[in-house]
Amino acid sequence: MPCTAVVPNLTAREQAQFIEDNVPPGLFKTEDESARIPWRVSPEPFALSAKTLAQIEEIGHDLLAFYRALNNLYNRSARGTAPAFIAEYLDRGKPEHIVRLARQNRFKQEIPGVIRPDLILTEDGFAASELDSVPGGMGFVGAMADAYCKAGIESIGGPNGIPEGFAAMLAHATGVEKPTVAIVVSDESGDYRPELRWLAAAARRLDLVNAYVVEPQEVIFTEDAMFVRLEDGREEKLDAIYRNFELFDLLNVPKWELMTYAARHNRVKLTPPPKAALEEKLSFALFHHPALAKLWRDELGKDAFERLKAVFPMTWVLDPRQLPPQGVIWGLDVNGSPVSDFHQLIELGKSDRDYVVKPSGFSELAWGSRGVKIANDLTKDEWKAALETALASFDRTPYILQRFHKGKRIRMPYLDRTQGEIKMFDARVRLTPYFFVTGDDSVRTGGILATVAPADKKLIHGMSDAVMTSSFIKENGY
Repeated sequence: MPCTAVVPNLTAREQAQFIEDNVPPGLFKTEDESARIPWRVSPEPFALSAKTLAQIEEIGHDLLAFYRALNNLYNRSARGTAPAFIAEYLDRGKPEHIVRLARQNRFKQEIPGVIRPDLILTEDGFAASELDSVPGGMGFVGAMADAYCKAGIESIGGPNGIPEGFAAMLAHATGVEKPTVAIVVSDESGDYRPELRWLAAAARRLDLVNAYVVEPQEVIFTEDAMFVRLEDGREEKLDAIYRNFELFDLLNVPKWELMTYAARHNRVKLTPPPKAALEEKLSFALFHHPALAKLWRDELGKDAFERLKAVFPMTWVLDPRQLPPQGVIWGLDVNGSPVSDFHQLIELGKSDRDYVVKPSGFSELAWGSRGVKIANDLTKDEWKAALETALASFDRTPYILQRFHKGKRIRMPYLDRTQGEIKMFDARVRLTPYFFVTGDDSVRTGGILATVAPADKKLIHGMSDAVMTSSFIKENGY
């Protein structure tokens, strides 16, 4: 059904104000129902060309193949039929109960149902800075798409693309046409509760899934099933639990043992599966490891392998262990000489430090841009401290070194709330498409969140002077 403007013939300023007024208040990272959107608002979504959208959708299919390949290589490594260092790296720093849980037969072949890459739009394509399988933002971009639809503009995925994709993913995961699902949000992830309530309500309104946002202690366990108690006192049997809590925080999540027990015994579907190995940023380092190239190519096929090589930035695990005298770290050099010890990178000047240092995963610092250090933004002492901290953390929280790719400069309109007029700013953009796994070999693009930050900012994230919006197709789009 095409989007029709509720109030037609609005000016750009009026349209931006319409969006401001029609996105539910307090939707993102606040329970304050009077709060406005804490970012800049644009009169229209971020404009993409049809060609760019096709490239992004191809990346979605390649990432589904990548997750399956990563899962297969991890399982093979764990049982000794692929190099041992794959599982050694992916399991490093994780307690035994996390590793044991991931290797349960019930979860062994499962991968996340939502795939969300962070794609930096560059001059010659994309750089995927990371992947997220427990992503925030679904409700926000869905609500933005709905608001723009009321203004007569259809976002990529359509006005209901996010709830429809989410429901289709859950139907595929459970094998139930209209499943009953508890979206379980922990205290640690509580900032995302408002937008997930929006998502659950939208999916129920479309009559696609019975979805309810609950706290972990609110799910009810019996020997036969798990239930959720509704506001009217009724209890509904759950087909699935959507896990909106991080595995590093698992011991602080009430009833986690009951939820995973029920999932292991096929009483409920738990998605994304409790597999920390699939949530490590160092998987990019494994992908680029020259000794593993044939394994990846065999798993992915030549074409997908080559496409992902162009999208995944060069990445290395910051491993402090000593190499033999003839050993070098593949792909790294300082002033033309190969590197055999990461400490040698301390000598790099600012202009040569096109790198990012960040924790790989399984840490409170590994999401939401926490713990990220952009090397050429640091003084020499700060750069040295960042490297040394990362190397010292290897046994408990591995860090990665990743090549930094600067985003393409673009122009973006926004509503200046103070002066009440539309202005333009120079910016760079991070595109985060939400791909929903709806079949063994198929993904659906529910929507694409664009985070458009001022061009002088090195790190693109949801800051107050950025525009955060859905995306749409435009003839002269990027």
